[in-house]
Parts: sequence; structure tokens; C-alpha cells
Amino acid sequence: MFPLVPNLISDELNLIVALLIGIVFGFILEQAGFSSSRKLAGLFYGYDFTVLRVFFTAGVTAMSGVIIFGSLGWLDTDFIYINPTYLQAAILGGVIMGLGFIIGGYCPGTSVTGMAIGKIDAMFFVGGGLLGVLLYGELYPWFEKISNADFLGNIRIFHTLGISQGVFAFLLITVAVIAFAVTTKIERKINPSGPASTFNPRYHRFAGAALITLGVFLIFLPEYKQRLMERVSNEEFLRTHSVRYISSDELAFRILDNDPRIQLIDVRDQKEFETLSLPGSVNIPFEQILQKEFSEILGQRHKRKIFIATDEANGIKAALLAQEAGYNNVYALKGGFREFTSSILQYKQPTHLETQDEIDTDRFRAKASVTLSTLIQERKAAITKPIKLVKKVSGGC
Repeated sequence: MFPLVPNLISDELNLIVALLIGIVFGFILEQAGFSSSRKLAGLFYGYDFTVLRVFFTAGVTAMSGVIIFGSLGWLDTDFIYINPTYLQAAILGGVIMGLGFIIGGYCPGTSVTGMAIGKIDAMFFVGGGLLGVLLYGELYPWFEKISNADFLGNIRIFHTLGISQGVFAFLLITVAVIAFAVTTKIERKINPSGPASTFNPRYHRFAGAALITLGVFLIFLPEYKQRLMERVSNEEFLRTHSVRYISSDELAFRILDNDPRIQLIDVRDQKEFETLSLPGSVNIPFEQILQKEFSEILGQRHKRKIFIATDEANGIKAALLAQEAGYNNVYALKGGFREFTSSILQYKQPTHLETQDEIDTDRFRAKASVTLSTLIQERKAAITKPIKLVKKVSGGC
């Protein structure tokens, strides 16, 4: 999957990009009039709803972009940081910020914009905000219980409501369109010369219809990872798409030969992997194959990625999932780990051997069984640990 920023630029350059984006964001806020406390306060008095329109537009744009880019595989939504929710702190903080917005006429971002162009009231607002941060830090022990009360985790609204993200997107877009229409009528009535007086009703009706259409489209837009997993689980897809195999004998030979051109990917669960696994294998459970953390391992073009599951069917699914995600040089272990165990690790010599080929196979399997069992025991303590999922970068307003 293609990340928009991570893995393309360094952390240091990331900071420079963030600074440039911040400057552009501040410029746009100032040009939109958000450096004026009167325009911001107009939202609460009904004579100027520019703030509401901008916030809804920004929310709908960002939400739609994330869903569409995520569905295309251009953005790994698992890397998006979600602020943890502490219910009491969220309610209290919302009340304090709302009062500050009404009284001061600014929010934290717009106050900095106003201060940057010399607005005295914005300077006092920023100063008050910094003083509040300082006092909160000094008096944190008094607020600690409230700050950490009713922890709800990194929740998402659509999960809480029990609906899909597409349905939630449609509902939010519908609310935005209704809010645009209602506030335009209110603004025209209270402030006939306000911004709404310049709106072209025809264009706005067209824009509203286009937004609703976008919302309907998002309902049926599946998530990228969900789409790929459903695809490789489809029986028709499995019948019409093949994957290359590697036999238990060849795999055993390559392990004993320390072949540097293979990478064993064990897709069983962590408990099974830690109980018994092959030397040099890495545990990547099936549901985590599409995680960014494993892209470096799976993206090694010069290596055969051999997917090992309990049985052959699940190994095929894992290999096909990797192929669909764009990884190449992918193989599945024929017969799965179950067959490898019975034919190699727990090999029992047949009572009767006829051909030279059978004799050679018997000799190899008997030797491989002993050697591999020894290697497994020796390396069990130093087993390749599951890669720790990268912590999401925190941030936000």
C-alpha cells in the first residue's frame, strides 16, 4: 500500500513539511476572514455562518478524502492517530472551549492567525491560553482524576453507533447540506447584507445534490483491506487465480542449505508459532499481512516469500492476499505446515522402498527430520519475535 508521507520522507523533513503546511493553513484562515473575532462570533449571533460552513466543508472534504484514498490503498488508515476519549474531560473541555470561543471570539488556531497580523485581542487570547496551559500543568494533580476518568479508548463514532463508515459519511454529509441551507436562510433574514446575500441559489442546489451523491457513493465504497480480504476468501476467485507452490522437501532442503533467497512467512496465530515454527520464519498473522510494518519484509523482490499456514488452503489465501497487495515472488507451502510436520519433522521410514528415487527421498527426509528438529530446539529461545506494530504518530488540533 502506498503511504502519502511515511516511508517517503525523513522525520526531519516531515517537520519542515508540517511547518510549510501550517504557514499555508494560517494564510488561508486569514484570507477567509478568520483573523476577525467579529466574524467568528457571528456564528453564535446568527449574522455570519462562515465558520460553520468552513468547518463542515473541511470535515466533509477530509473525511471523503480519507475514505476514498483508504479504499484505493493510497492511505493506510491504521496509521491515523485517534485521540483517546476520556468522557468527563471531553465534556468539561468542550464547555470551557465553547465559553472561550463565545467570550474571546477565537479558537486556538484562529487566535494565532489574528496575533500574526497584529490583532491585540488575539494577542490577549493567546496569552490567556498559554497561561491556562501553564496553570493546568502546575495544578495537574488536582485535575488528574477528572482528566483520566471514564476512558473510552480510541473510539470512532461510526463504530460506537454500530454503522459502517460509509453510512456515517452519508449522514454527516446530509447534515452538512441541511445546515448550509438552514443557516443561509437565517443569515439572510438577520443580516441581509451578509456573506449569504452573494450566494447563487442555483449553484448551491447543484453543489448540495453533488454532495449527497458523493455520500451515496461512499456508502458502497469498501475499505481497501476489507475488499482484498473478501476477494481472496471468495471461492470463485480462488478457483480462477493460482499461486506458485513449494514442496515440503524443497523447503526443508533450502532451510538446511541456509538459502538466503527465501523468507518464510508463518501466518498462523502467535501461540501456534511460538509452540513450533521453522528456523528463520517470521510470524505475520493473516489479518496483519496488509499492515505497513511488514511492507519491508514482504517487499523484498529478490527473495521468495513462502507463506506457511496450518493447511494449504489458508496458505494459498495468504499468498494471494500478498499478491493482490502488490507483492511479488510469492509462494505457498504445498500441504501446509501440517504436511511438512508429518512428512519431514515427524518422518517415519516406510517398510518397503523400491525405486532409487524413494531411497534418496527416504535418506533425505530422515536426515532432515533430525537436523531440523535440532535447529528448532536450538533457536526456540531466539525465535523471531512478531514485529511490534508501529505506534501511531499523535497530533491534531
